[in-house]
Amino acid sequence: MRRILLILLTTILSCGMVPAADTVKSLKKKQAELQKQMNTTNKMIQQTKQDQKATMNKLSLLNQNIKTQKQLITAIGQEIDALDQQIATNTKKRGELQKELARLKADYAQLIRESHYAQLQQQPLLYIISSENFQQLLKRVQFLERFAETKSEQARRIQQTSAKLNEKNNELRTNLSDKQTTMRAQQREQDNLARDERRQQAMLTQLKQKEKDLGAKLQKQQKQASQLNQKINDLIRKQAEQQAKKGGITREQQLVQGDFEKNKGRLPWPIEKGHISGQFGKHKHPVHDRVIVDNKGIYLQTTQGGDARAVYKGEVTSCFMLGQTYAVIIQHGNYRTVYAGLSKLYVKSGDKVETKQKIGRIYTDPEQDNKTELYFQIYKGRDILNPSVWISH
Repeated sequence: MRRILLILLTTILSCGMVPAADTVKSLKKKQAELQKQMNTTNKMIQQTKQDQKATMNKLSLLNQNIKTQKQLITAIGQEIDALDQQIATNTKKRGELQKELARLKADYAQLIRESHYAQLQQQPLLYIISSENFQQLLKRVQFLERFAETKSEQARRIQQTSAKLNEKNNELRTNLSDKQTTMRAQQREQDNLARDERRQQAMLTQLKQKEKDLGAKLQKQQKQASQLNQKINDLIRKQAEQQAKKGGITREQQLVQGDFEKNKGRLPWPIEKGHISGQFGKHKHPVHDRVIVDNKGIYLQTTQGGDARAVYKGEVTSCFMLGQTYAVIIQHGNYRTVYAGLSKLYVKSGDKVETKQKIGRIYTDPEQDNKTELYFQIYKGRDILNPSVWISH
């Protein structure tokens, strides 16, 4: 029974920490990803015009940094909670091991203290040759063998439990050290967050003082966005009509469409790194409280020199220019993806593209504080979809 209990205890001790360890590992991975996002955003901030002038681009990037910092602080807090759980679990297991070790040592001491066993250890040969007959001699030999095995097994258990206890003590020391390091990291991020929130408020104050000028720029941007959306709508309507006249999509396009639909929520981003700087649909403007922005797609901001890439394989059906920038439409069966705000094209109409293939360089706008931003849309037929629910999260 004791052997069974020991095996069970060993199994529990060796397996009990796996979930918590996995949690800490996954949280550290999440923190690394968030830190990578912050590094990208900080690089974008460095690429803005190097002056103290508040701009919408600086405010947008600062808002993104604050959002990521809050997520990072939450993840660090979750890691501290997970470490606390590990410490509590390891403390409990250490107590169990200490009790088990004390019991094993007591059992071993009792075994040795037995006068008959002590005598057997000192004079085993005399014990054997004093047998009255061969049968008794054989039994005594077998008894001594079992006694030696029992003593050896008990010593082995003590050794194993001592090793496990040392291991738990080392784990506890590591847990406590990790917690202290993580708490220092959390404090640093909280200090950074407080600093950026002060900068955010100061920037908002500056921008609100220039609300009239910003309003004029906003109207210009909305007009340009409206013209772009109208141009895209017209092209997609014409393509849909031409497709209907031909009898619909081909068998190959049907397969591409089916695969495109299966990857909803898992499509790669149309930029390699960056963040969503403008959400789909209606929402309040960050400075103009009474202005409602209605985006027909999403805006994704990246670093200067960044490229747009196809989110799925398909065929380029349109490449056109509006104002200073280009736009590309790629067909995926009855679905179409739109990539606008490009300064240079790598593809042309009729080209077949693969998933993540680069299709053009994203324009860096000097009039918007060197903002490098892609406008991305997804259509099904003539219906506009929310791209955020299609790309990976």
